[in-house]
Amino acid sequence: MRPVIVVVAGTTDISLIPGITIAGASPELTHYTPAADVEYLLTGRPRSIPGIPVTPDGIPTPAVVTRALTRDVPKLVAFAGGRVRPRVPYIDLGGEPGGDFRRGPALSESTVENILENGRTLGRELAKAGDVFIGESIPGGTTTAMAILVALGYDAWGKTSSASPNNPRGLKAAVVREGLARAGRLDDPVKALAEVGDPVHAGVAAIALGVLDAGGAPVLAGGTQMLAVAAIIKSLGGDLGKVAVATTGWIVDDRSADFLGLAREIGVTNIKVTRTSFSSSRFPGLRYYDRGYVKEGVAMGGALYIASLRGLPVLELVEREYEELVRP
Repeated sequence: MRPVIVVVAGTTDISLIPGITIAGASPELTHYTPAADVEYLLTGRPRSIPGIPVTPDGIPTPAVVTRALTRDVPKLVAFAGGRVRPRVPYIDLGGEPGGDFRRGPALSESTVENILENGRTLGRELAKAGDVFIGESIPGGTTTAMAILVALGYDAWGKTSSASPNNPRGLKAAVVREGLARAGRLDDPVKALAEVGDPVHAGVAAIALGVLDAGGAPVLAGGTQMLAVAAIIKSLGGDLGKVAVATTGWIVDDRSADFLGLAREIGVTNIKVTRTSFSSSRFPGLRYYDRGYVKEGVAMGGALYIASLRGLPVLELVEREYEELVRP
């Protein structure tokens, strides 16, 4: 295996809704999270904010795990559109920040088409480099994932996961219902993405489609958001039989969501699940992962899968990385 990881970063104004996500110390800081995630992933330190992205309780970004386990794996950033641009080199997919779809379309249809075209071009080129793992960073993305899935005809109500152990399913469903009521009938995937989606889901799907175009087999590295990506790929004519999803046991075991049920409904059959535990870690921030916090993001599922194939000492490497962060 010769892996290459691409992380698609961007924002949606859905993350500003109080209580919808904990992927940032406050709703306002969620717009900095994707930039800081990829800055840290590539350089070992964030540049857009003083410290690494954390939850309101101080639990660290999954980028810590991805970086720890993929030091020798080529990584690049695809910027799909966000309020804060990363301060590291990135490939611009020509998107825009995602708006609050309760108030109006999340994106223009021309922007969605631009992201799809540019992402597909990128995917075709990446397929020449090796096995393409595609991750994401977008706070609020599990809510937009639910909206996309429902808009595409799937029963996703209350089935997408959360970075919190207390999944705000009722709030998410209410937000999605409001957005879909405003949008009206959504009869094609481009319109669905424009009305109730976000730039990152469009970007991940586009890159995966480009890999498929080139004869490759993309790996979607993430949680329930990647099932929304799979649904987009399918709706745009992609062969899901050649698409894998690499995720964590924390996602699959999440009783507040239904990863496996959604996967069956969409037609995703190639699922790579890594069983990792940080419960014995000497760092409380890492032990919280086993209490239902974080679960996925920034290609962590893909990084853990790569580590499992290589037989790497996961906890040792992650603790070494984390120790560098907390050292005075």
